[in-house]
Amino acid sequence: MSSFIIGVAGGSGSGKSTVTEHIVGAIGADKVAVIIQDNYYVDLGHLTPEQRRKVNFDHPDSFDWELMLKQIDDLSNGVPIEMPTYDYSRDTRRAETITVLPAPIIVIEGLFALLDASMRKYMALRIFVDTADDIRFIRRLQRDIIERGRSTESVIKQYLESVRPMHRQFIEPSKRNAHIIIPHGANKAALEMLVARVRAAINHEELSVSTYFEEV
Repeated sequence: MSSFIIGVAGGSGSGKSTVTEHIVGAIGADKVAVIIQDNYYVDLGHLTPEQRRKVNFDHPDSFDWELMLKQIDDLSNGVPIEMPTYDYSRDTRRAETITVLPAPIIVIEGLFALLDASMRKYMALRIFVDTADDIRFIRRLQRDIIERGRSTESVIKQYLESVRPMHRQFIEPSKRNAHIIIPHGANKAALEMLVARVRAAINHEELSVSTYFEEV
């Protein structure tokens, strides 16, 4: 099968998941397969808890790129995959996996979705969600405290020591690889345009995403 693959990148708390959820909701869950980059953190089960806490999870090297690229290739060629899952409270990969079936649309969502050239080659449409630093920090703070059991102090420390510098070094520069930059997070006008473009791709109304955006 031939899939239309979309990359959705942006900083932590930028609204990537909201964009992905909007695509799925508008197009239909049966037509969209989603690959979440956060599920592909390197398995650190061989390290002690103390050693795991010293790992910089905001650096590209903390991800299992080989597995992610293989599964993207499999899915794009019509082969179902078993996407890994990650336990953020223990900083290690879970035994459980998520079965992801091939679909006409594949969304690859993650901090570094637009960073790797090998991964970008699969993408017909590349999106960067651009949200102000203070908004992103507040969202991350709320998420890590509520969903991951972190303390306020630990979240702030990680943000200053790794999240912010890694964003500036790797994530922000990857914006230049995007076809679309969505400002102020997932704003309504941008999402409507995005969904229209995806629907056109499904209906084969346009042949070249590059030509489309050059004309716009």
